[in-house]
Order: sequence, then structure tokens, then C-alpha cells
Amino acid sequence: MKKLVGIVLLFITTISFAQNKSFYLLAGTYTTNIQVYKFNTADASLKLVNSISGTENPSYLAITKDEKYVYAVNENHKEKPGELSAFSFDKVKGTLHFINKVATNGDDPCYVDVDATGKYIAVANYSSGSLSTFKTNADGSIQPTTQTIEHQGYSTNFIRQSKPHVHCTYFSPDGKFLFVNDLGTDKIYRYLIAPTNETVLNEEDVVTTEVPDGSGPRHITFHPNGKYAYLVNELFGTVIAFEYKDGKLTEMQTVQSDNTGSKQDKGSADIHITPDGKYLYTSNRATANDITIFRIGTTGLLTEIGHQSTLGIHPRNFAIDPTGKFLLVANRDSNNIVVFQIIKSTGFLQPTGTIIQVEKPVCLKFTDIK
Repeated sequence: MKKLVGIVLLFITTISFAQNKSFYLLAGTYTTNIQVYKFNTADASLKLVNSISGTENPSYLAITKDEKYVYAVNENHKEKPGELSAFSFDKVKGTLHFINKVATNGDDPCYVDVDATGKYIAVANYSSGSLSTFKTNADGSIQPTTQTIEHQGYSTNFIRQSKPHVHCTYFSPDGKFLFVNDLGTDKIYRYLIAPTNETVLNEEDVVTTEVPDGSGPRHITFHPNGKYAYLVNELFGTVIAFEYKDGKLTEMQTVQSDNTGSKQDKGSADIHITPDGKYLYTSNRATANDITIFRIGTTGLLTEIGHQSTLGIHPRNFAIDPTGKFLLVANRDSNNIVVFQIIKSTGFLQPTGTIIQVEKPVCLKFTDIK
């Protein structure tokens, strides 16, 4: 009996240890700093580990699959053109080390993604209405721009859509395509990844998916099963659910994300799915300052189940930790990061009480601790 009890206690201890992991949380900001925190899932605490300065407005971050390198767009414009910075990441100490930076050939780069191989990077130059691609070297450094593709056109919101505004460059989970959301033209562009010595994308193999005029497509994400994609539209405050197959997006459903204010007060921003694929969340700025919670059905369709205040102002970005137990929100204008627990049985968000002050946080990314 004593032996059995010992085995049971060992099993319980093992399970508890597996559930209470720690991760690094990297925070991009509208300052000169990228912050690194240790996030403990046992008590939802955040502890500052490292802060690296020296690059302006490192707003959006991308991390290689092996988590050895971090790339940050420097969201500058005009007299200080946009740049892309590379860092190596020490997963033992939680420290970032600057490698190099290159021009993005565009103004206000606001999004960056790196493919699964770590060889290719794509950046969205918002104000220039263009996307730029890059190749990396073995040491994680970035080569000069391989391609800069400028979009053409406009849409119906004459204030926000008088010209192209590329807002997202997202490598598809199957590794075959780059999806590019253009808020200014109300289109999703699908480019074929076909690297040559000089380029990354085949500019002749482009397919566009149009969304309703005035929608303002912002960010896109894919379901863990690879069968569905979800687009959040900033200007309409909506989410469009698509079936995804062989590079093709087929619209299935449109639901509301931002339910507050008038049509001119919408400000939906970010979109993410829990690792188990059960729940989808979107952030809403403007007058809402909340997170919308959706349940994902077996056929990929969404059902709204609630809203949660972000306990801050202007939730530009948020992240779900790798265990799927917590959702952390970067509230830019109230200068804080707020931690919520995800209630697994319902998807609802419960404030944990952890709120830390961070100057102008705008992007959150998790990595493992070695």
C-alpha cells in the first residue's frame, strides 16, 4: 500500500510540475526598449529579467521556431525610415543581444513574421502600403531587402483608406504562402513562396480575397488544425471565418467583434486562438477596450460567448501562453500588461490580479525557458 501511495504522490507531483511552467514574455514597445519578463503559470506573476535598448519603436516582434533569434520592426517614418532589427536570444539567461538592422524600404513597419525555417522574413510597411521580404544568415543576421512590393488602390473610407495600408504579413502554417492584409484596399493578398537567389516570393502568383468595402482587414490567424483562418477587420469591428485549403480562403461567416459605439468608433486590433483550438479572442480599442470571446465549433464557425474589459486603454495586442491557461493584454495607452486566467470549461477570462506597469507596450510574445 505504501508503495502505491508513493507512486500516486509522484504522479500528482509530476502533473503539477508540468502544469506550473515558467516562460519568457517578450514585450515590444513604442519606446527604445524590448522588455523580457519571466512569467510563472503557478501564480500568474511577471518578473522583469532583461531590457535591451538602442532601437527606436521596436513595436512588433517575431521569434524563430527554435527561439534562438528575435526580429523587431522599428516603426519609424519620414526622417527616420523604417528598419528591421535582429537579436540573438539567450534562453538560459533571458537576455537579448543585438546583431544587426536593415532598412525595410518603407514607412511605419508595423508587423513582422518569420517562416518556420527561419530563413525568410516578411514585413508590413503600413504608411507606404508595401511589404518587404528578407533572407537571414546562419547567425540570425538579416540580409538587405530582397523584395519590396507596393500595392495599389483605395477603398470607401476616405479618411483611413485613401491609399494602400499593409497591416499584416503572415506565413501560412503549411509553409507554402504569405498572406498579406491590406487595410487600405480591403483585400487579402496571397503570395506564393518560391525562393530564388534574389527573391522570396513569386510576384506573378498572387491571389486576392476581397472583404466588404470599408472593413479594414488587419490581422489574420489560422486554426491549429490548419482547416480554418480568421480575419479581424479593424474599421468594421468584425471577424470573418474562412475555410482554408490549398492556399484558398472561402468565406463561411462574419460576426461582430466590437459591439460598442457607432460605426466610426470601431477599433478591433488583434486575434488569437487557444492551443486546443476551442476558443478565439479578439481585442477591441476605441471606446470598447475589451476582449471578445468566441467559441469555435467543430465546423469552424464562431459563437460569441462574452466580453471582458482589458482593465486598461487601447489593447493593441495580446498573447495566450503556451499552456493555454492565461491571456495577457498589452494596453498601450494605460501603460500596463494585464494577466487573465482562461477558464477552460467556458473560455471566459478571469482577472488574476497581476498588472504590471510597462511604458507603451504594443506586442507580446512567449518563449520557453531552457
